[in-house]
Amino acid sequence: MRRASKKSSSSAATASAGAEQVNEKQNRKRKGVSTDLTSRKAQRGPTKAVSKEVERIDQFFYAYADNSSGMIDPEGIETLCSHLEVPHTDVRILMLAWKMGCEKQGYFTLDEWRTGLKALRADSISKLKKAFPELVQEVTRPTNFQDFYTYAFRYCLTEDKKKCIEVPVACELLNLVLGLQFRPQVDKLNNYLKYQNDYKVINMDQWMGFIRFCNEINFPSLDNYDSDLAWPLILDNFVEWLRENRS
Repeated sequence: MRRASKKSSSSAATASAGAEQVNEKQNRKRKGVSTDLTSRKAQRGPTKAVSKEVERIDQFFYAYADNSSGMIDPEGIETLCSHLEVPHTDVRILMLAWKMGCEKQGYFTLDEWRTGLKALRADSISKLKKAFPELVQEVTRPTNFQDFYTYAFRYCLTEDKKKCIEVPVACELLNLVLGLQFRPQVDKLNNYLKYQNDYKVINMDQWMGFIRFCNEINFPSLDNYDSDLAWPLILDNFVEWLRENRS
């Protein structure tokens, strides 16, 4: 009888220890599940916020997009500009295209729109209006302006494999882009381009020469301009014309 009692007592102790282990394991599992759920909720929070932002940006896009092409076309851009209360020729619209990385003049794709408006944190007309001053500051920084200036030329190449833009278009673009920082030089350069008859189009090399001229040459003295250096011929002619008209 004593032996049986010892066995019974030992079995009870073993069962009790086993139950405790099971309970401990279950508690660990519950804690693990709880922690995992908390972690998932924490991960879902920002993701939901981002997806909501993208959803609002997409709705903003489709308010101006053409149903058949799935893009914002020139007509849609004009409507957008009217709601922004700016002309469609305003340099800020070109800056917006630069921010989006738009490839085709007069057209905004959904991906381009998302890229630009997410960066500007703008999902409505009012927010886009408020983002303009910051965008102008960003573009006119020396580290960005040269890139924007180069982009403006490429954006105006309206056909595939086109390498040049017509002189009247170049004059408008110089006035819009380079005139932001170099108004006196641009006014004279535009006067010359309209006066001369040797060039009907402007290529990228000449276009980049214009900004280099503005950055490097003392104006209006021109005392450090050396025609023996590697300047495009159009600038040699421009400087000669300036000197003749000044005297």
